[in-house]
Amino acid sequence: MTAPPLLEVRNLRVVYPGDDGDFRAVRNVSFSLGRERLGIVGESGSGKSTTGRAIMGLIPRPGRVEADAMRLGDADLTRLNERGFRRLRGKRIAMVMQDPKFSLDPVMTVGKQVAETHRYHFRSSWKAARTAALEMLEAVHIRDPERVYAQYPHQISGGMGQRVMIAMMLIAGPEILIADEPTSALDVSVQQQVLAIMDEMVRSRGMGLILISHNLRLVSSFCDRVLVMYAGQIVESCRANRLHAATHPYTRGLLTALPELGNRRAELPQLRRDPEWLADLPAQVGTAP
Repeated sequence: MTAPPLLEVRNLRVVYPGDDGDFRAVRNVSFSLGRERLGIVGESGSGKSTTGRAIMGLIPRPGRVEADAMRLGDADLTRLNERGFRRLRGKRIAMVMQDPKFSLDPVMTVGKQVAETHRYHFRSSWKAARTAALEMLEAVHIRDPERVYAQYPHQISGGMGQRVMIAMMLIAGPEILIADEPTSALDVSVQQQVLAIMDEMVRSRGMGLILISHNLRLVSSFCDRVLVMYAGQIVESCRANRLHAATHPYTRGLLTALPELGNRRAELPQLRRDPEWLADLPAQVGTAP
């Protein structure tokens, strides 16, 4: 018997009003997420991050989020107000942003920020929250968590800050983690460490992971399945290990533009866009073969 999806999104639309009419930042996006690692790739402005923020209820006004269906287990996300989303964020679904410098409070120690999440969701005492925070910092492979607990964000490195963010997002035990470009501001060696930590936590807890990235090679090697977005819509869905065999011209153009060691090119390839790619595509729900 197939397990029900953790998250189901059907015909998600994110619309911003403008002087020349509505701008559709996300158009008819449909997918489901099980206990797997799902990658969403595309150029800057393709709607990747907006899709993740819409699921989290983080689209500011006057933006509008519309969907035929958007369900997190038994929770209908299309019917939630801000108060309802606050109950879900961190507890059932969490999001790691791109750069910890902009996500961590600069005037509060990192340990207290992790502990505060535990206190909010479990109504725990500061003592219990501190113990849970120290355990979580250790779980994300932070050495000497007691010392790091007492430090401020400016006193830790970017890689350490991203580990703190992962600890903060996972301390309440969510079912789904959305990671929005979590390694783009990090050195290559640190990127692999952070990805390994996320992979370990997701697998050990049986979670679902959505990894938003523009790095096709990273996603193809790390994820189980990939969605390719262009101009706010999904143009292709495939198994991550079959990304190299993608057929849509846009995906092929992205793959061709990837640099290759030992292959010197006389000219850099250019992505030739077809106006037909902007046509609304039918919904793509479920897991691709």
